[in-house]
Amino acid sequence: MKPLISALQGKAQQIPPIWLMRQAGRYLPEYRALRSQAKSFLDFCYTPAMAAEVTLQPIRRFHFDAAILFSDILVIPDAMGQPVSFETGSGPKLDPIDTPEGVDRLASFDLEKLSPVFETIDRVKTALPADVAFIGFCGAPWTVASYMIAGHGTPDQAPARLFAFRYPEAFERLIERLIDASIAYLLRQIDAGVEVVQIFDSWAGVLPANEFARWSAGPIARIVQAVKAQRPHVPVIAFVRGADAHLPHLTQTLGADAYGLDTALDPAWAVAETAPTTVLQGNLDPLALVVGGAALDREIDAILAAFAGRPHIFNLGHGILQQTPIEHVERLLARVRAGRS
Repeated sequence: MKPLISALQGKAQQIPPIWLMRQAGRYLPEYRALRSQAKSFLDFCYTPAMAAEVTLQPIRRFHFDAAILFSDILVIPDAMGQPVSFETGSGPKLDPIDTPEGVDRLASFDLEKLSPVFETIDRVKTALPADVAFIGFCGAPWTVASYMIAGHGTPDQAPARLFAFRYPEAFERLIERLIDASIAYLLRQIDAGVEVVQIFDSWAGVLPANEFARWSAGPIARIVQAVKAQRPHVPVIAFVRGADAHLPHLTQTLGADAYGLDTALDPAWAVAETAPTTVLQGNLDPLALVVGGAALDREIDAILAAFAGRPHIFNLGHGILQQTPIEHVERLLARVRAGRS
């Protein structure tokens, strides 16, 4: 059985499976070379030959235990008729939604617009080594909505939070539409060939308790429930960045098969506060991977020690950074896999 799938089934392994968020990305020279050939980042995501190649690049170089589909969480608003572009150095740009009428002007979710993504999955699944799992993903409704409302990334998601306070009914309509779109999108990814799906809520940590339950945890739980009801054989990983003290409750209520930990969470605390059978993923600091050397070794060893004897997937606490040296990733893999035959 593939090591990642085994871990997601709750089986503790002496050597945990490892993959890294954003493992297909700008720290790789082969990625940069291919990216230079695309007109835009969205064109890059929507060109199956390119997206499949990028998905496979880190597998060829490092043989991670999983490949993750190369795409972006904002393809969903793009498929709802909200124009999306990516500007070098400033991130995504969308036409902001600043009134309830803006929510109602969104088009119906056009799943067929994302057919290039499903073609990418078809290309990748036949090219992966037999022991490498294939992960699909979507953004959680709160995180995707925060971009849709603000029109760009913000440090505190204030535009989305203000909108939710001022126009709660309209914001709920938007969240409902994103829940439905996310379910349809993940199911179609599964049918195309991914074996695992991860839901990313990158900005949940800014929400107070009531809003966290309403706009982050609740919608994720509904997506997980729907996916598990219709494709019960497919594991779901929930990565709720900034979950902090919510983590124990989330592991009891979301229904996911594994829970990603961000960098801020103490692994020892997470282990103590969750059931021994709970599968946890994480949570090396991406900056430690940039620094390398003894500092990286200490962090790796501390994480391995904290999760010893329970099901664990080794990963970062957030995405790999562009300035990460390739030799540091090689060092990470060698240290985590020491002893694996």
